[in-house]
Amino acid sequence: MTHIPAHRSIGGFFVGLVEHTAFVVLGFVLMVVGLGLSVTMIMLPVGLVVGLLGFAMFVGGLTVHMDQS
Repeated sequence: MTHIPAHRSIGGFFVGLVEHTAFVVLGFVLMVVGLGLSVTMIMLPVGLVVGLLGFAMFVGGLTVHMDQS
């Protein structure tokens, strides 16, 4: 069993927190942009793809990956 120094685990926690927060915010922005693009009939296919990609990023950012140590 290896010992992880405390400062590495705290740093890893904050890096993970920033990554998840960025994914949630960017996913939300992409969902709103996709909704705006979907209003017009011509941009509907692009809006659906952008909106669904944003939704996947939003949900992915809300899930937490727990490492077993």
